[in-house]
Amino acid sequence: MPNITTLLKNEIARLARKEVRIQTEALKKASAQYRKRIAEMKRQVSELQRKVASLEKQLSTSASTSTPTSNAARTYRFSPRGLQSRRKRLGLSAADFGKLVGVTGQTIYKWEKGLSRPRDKQLAALAAVRGMGKKEALARLKELG
Repeated sequence: MPNITTLLKNEIARLARKEVRIQTEALKKASAQYRKRIAEMKRQVSELQRKVASLEKQLSTSASTSTPTSNAARTYRFSPRGLQSRRKRLGLSAADFGKLVGVTGQTIYKWEKGLSRPRDKQLAALAAVRGMGKKEALARLKELG
């Protein structure tokens, strides 16, 4: 007749293995799903990187064939009073005018008060807004959200 302690030990070990197997099954399934998602995302990233590389190549070839008088070579004049009058003529708040230019309303306020000056890129955006009418500016604001 076998020893009762040995039987109890074996039964406890068997039940423990069974319980561990049940508990880890869900983790194995989740892990497999995560690996599939990661592999899919890696494929998407590599595809997007290829697209970006081809677009950069197209951009560099079109930039080399463009005329030498690009926006970067142009110089723009800036006056705080002119900015303020343009904004008021369009009937926009500083925040809305900032959305058109690509800056914050606080930045527009500082430019109007003469506390700071716009950078070259921002001057180009201001020049683009300078050519807009009231309806066009409002339509552009709706596009930007």
